[in-house]
Formats: sequence, C-alpha cells, structure tokens
Amino acid sequence: MKIEPVVAGYSFHSNKLLLGFHKKHQMWLPLGGHIETNETPDEALRREFFEEAGLTITLLNKTKLKLKGNTIEILALPFHSDIHSVGNHYHSCQNYLCEIIGDPKIMLNKRELENADYFTKEDLKKPYISINIKNIGLLAFKRYGELK
Repeated sequence: MKIEPVVAGYSFHSNKLLLGFHKKHQMWLPLGGHIETNETPDEALRREFFEEAGLTITLLNKTKLKLKGNTIEILALPFHSDIHSVGNHYHSCQNYLCEIIGDPKIMLNKRELENADYFTKEDLKKPYISINIKNIGLLAFKRYGELK
C-alpha cells in the first residue's frame, strides 16, 4: 500500500480549535495536506492554511537551539504522528500545534472544504467529531495549554 507524507495543523485562536469539514472525506478535520516536493513540513502547513482558509499561522513547539553550523532553519516539532488509511492508500501524518496570526476570519476554499469553524474542547466530544480527531484534538488542547 502506498504511504504519502502529510501535515495537519491543530490551530488555535481565542482558545478555540479550527477544524474544516472536508468535502472528499465528509468529516471534520484539522487543516493540512500533502507535503510537496522540496517543501518543508512547516512550509506545507502554512501553504495549506492559506489555500484552504485564507489564514496565516505560526507553528509552535520549536526548540530553543540557535542556528549553528550548516543549519538554516529550525522546524516545529509535531505533537503527534500517525499513519492512517484514507481508502486506497495511507497518510503518514505529522500533527502540529499552531496559532492564527492576525484576522481569524475564514475565507473558505469551497473546492476542498464545505465549512470551517472554531471548536471548544467540549465541542470535540460531540458525536459528529470522529474518535481520532476528538482524541488528537483533546491532546492538542492539553499541549497548547502547557505551552502558554
């Protein structure tokens, strides 16, 4: 089975988590997508947020190391990683903590998302949120709180 690298951003604004209702998968998911050739995971996530919702984000959870030697950029660390099935192939998914920068108004890309909204921790417990997104989302709330 084919495995493709993807990123997902659990992005917060005013202590609420942004999720989008994905057209293809017909479920609420964090924003994100495939990492393109010659693109870092951080770049992919920033690109996906802008393409899907017109939003600018900052990735959290970067190490405090200084750029030294041949290192040109310090990348964010995922707070959770998994491999999951998307039907005819798998996604190797790196999940990141993010924050919305500037205006949090969503400018929805209707080609990929039917809707997008900000969710509280309690909203994640509703039956229309999948068990995986609920569990990873609750972990994101916990880790986000630890960073603040």
